[in-house]
Amino acid sequence: MPQSVDTTRPHAPAEAGHRHKADSSTDGCHERVDMHHHYTAPEWVQWAEEQGIASRDSLPPWTRWDADAALGLMDEAGIRTSVVTVAMLGRLKEPRMRKESARVALEAAGNLTTSHSGRFAFFTPIFLDDAELSSWSVTYGMDQLGAVGVSARTSVAGMYLGNPDFDPIMAELDERSAVISTHPMEVPTASTSEGVPPYLCDFLMDTTRAALSLIINGTLDRFPRLTFILPHGGGYLPYIASRIETFSRQLTPSVEPSRVRDYLHRFFYDTAGPMSPSATPTLLAVAGPSRILYGSDWPPTPARVVTGTTAPALDNDPALSEQDRSSINRGNALRILPALTRT
Repeated sequence: MPQSVDTTRPHAPAEAGHRHKADSSTDGCHERVDMHHHYTAPEWVQWAEEQGIASRDSLPPWTRWDADAALGLMDEAGIRTSVVTVAMLGRLKEPRMRKESARVALEAAGNLTTSHSGRFAFFTPIFLDDAELSSWSVTYGMDQLGAVGVSARTSVAGMYLGNPDFDPIMAELDERSAVISTHPMEVPTASTSEGVPPYLCDFLMDTTRAALSLIINGTLDRFPRLTFILPHGGGYLPYIASRIETFSRQLTPSVEPSRVRDYLHRFFYDTAGPMSPSATPTLLAVAGPSRILYGSDWPPTPARVVTGTTAPALDNDPALSEQDRSSINRGNALRILPALTRT
C-alpha cells in the first residue's frame, strides 16, 4: 500500500443528484465487486483533528477519501460494488478513546452503505491486541450496521494472525462463519534502505508470513468455517508452494506435505498483486480461478493505475478465460458474501 500516491480524481465531481452508473463499454466487466478498497472516513478525520489525534495535512494522501472520487473511479473501472476496509490511523492505546475512534469510523461506514445502496459494503475491523474491543466491533459492525465481514492486520507487534493468543477472537468469528480480509500495515522487519518502500516487498512478505502462521499453528484446522482473503495476490505464498511442501516436515510444528495444497485452497487471493501474464499462471495453478477476487487497492494505488494499467491487464490477461474473468470480477465475491446480492 503506497504511502505517496497520485490522488487526482478520475474525473470532476458528479453534480448533485447524479446517479453514477458503470460504463457499459467495459467489455462485460461493469459489474465488478472490489474487495480491496481503503476507506478513511472524512468524519473520522474530522473527529481525529478535533481530538488532537491527527492532522489531515500530516496524514498520507490516500486518506483524503471522497465519495465522488470513489464513485468516479468505480464507474471508470467497471466496479459496481466496493467492499471497503475501514481505516483508522494513529496508535491509540487508551481504551475509551480507541473505542470511540472505532465507533465514529464504523458509523460513517454504515451511513455510506445506506446512502449509496448497492455501491458500497464494508468490513468491520478486529483488533488483534484487544479481544474485548474486537468483540464489540464485530457485534456493532455486523449486527447493527450491516458489515459483511471483518478486516484484520496480518500482524501486530510482531505477532501473526495464526498466533494461538488470538484464538478467542477467531473462535467468535468462526461461530459466524466470517470472511476475514487481511492486510499488512506495520511490518516488523521492513527494509527501507536503498529507497525500497515497505509496500513494494515487505508487505508481500508480511502477508506470506501471516498465511504460514495460520497453517503451521493449526488455525485453519481449529476454525474451519473461517474464510481468509490474502491481499496482493497472496504475497509470495503462491510462488513458494512447492518450497513449502518440500520443507513442510522441518517446520515447527511440522506439516504433512500432502496437506499443503489443501491449506493453500483455504485462502482467497485478490488481484491487487497486480495480476500480470508472468504472475497469473502461478496463482491459477495454486488457487484456481474460483478463489481469486478482484481488488483495486484504491486509493493507495492511484486511479490512473487502476483504470489504465491493472484493470485492463486483468481484462486482457491471456491466461484467463471469459468464465474465469467473470468469476474473479464478481462471481467469487458473491459466493462468499451472499449479502451483496441483496444490495
